[in-house]
Amino acid sequence: MTGQERGLHAKLLATLGPAIASGEYPPGTVLRTDELEQRFDVSRTVVREAVRVLESMRLVESRRRVGVTVRPTEEWNVFDPQVIRWRLAGPDRPRQLRSLTVLRSAVEPAAAGLAARLATAEQCAELTGHALGMVATSRGGQLDAYLVHDVAFHRVVLRASGNEMFAKLGDVVAEVLTGRTRHRVMFSDPDPAAVTLHVQVAEAVRARDEERAERLTREITVGAMAELDVLAP
Repeated sequence: MTGQERGLHAKLLATLGPAIASGEYPPGTVLRTDELEQRFDVSRTVVREAVRVLESMRLVESRRRVGVTVRPTEEWNVFDPQVIRWRLAGPDRPRQLRSLTVLRSAVEPAAAGLAARLATAEQCAELTGHALGMVATSRGGQLDAYLVHDVAFHRVVLRASGNEMFAKLGDVVAEVLTGRTRHRVMFSDPDPAAVTLHVQVAEAVRARDEERAERLTREITVGAMAELDVLAP
């Protein structure tokens, strides 16, 4: 693909993906290649590349003589970070945030307990550094700066668990944390109690206190769910 085609491909994907994720094109909808070419004024190559990406996410399936059909929602790759991003941008945002937060509640406490047992000295230092970074950016409407440390903190916890399946959920957790900030499903400043809990988790991991690390992380996820009850009921 040429540079221009890549730009058109990205633009088409950024239109079709959110439209499918939001239900504008409900499951069973057939999108014909020739109609997409005309509607978006792009080449067949551009359409095919965009469809290929959507197929990899299992949002659509392409059949000869039928066209491109939107798959049932339960067949989507809901762990794909871009699918998460598109769903968070649409009308299904509250339910998606709740679903992702429940997933975090199930995974992150266990990951923190394992991290307390298995984290390297370098990972302990990273956790402490990002926890202190969260403290430093938790006042004065610095949500974007806070987000950087928040995402990094949770990625380290998942990675330090030593479980490659947990580690792979780092992108999923990053998307839900980013989505809360980008779509303003957050207070103007983070909850001070939640910030303190992150510092205490870092301390528990460094102290090799598995039970405390798991319990404190569960408190973080319970707090995140409570925020959703207020901000995205």
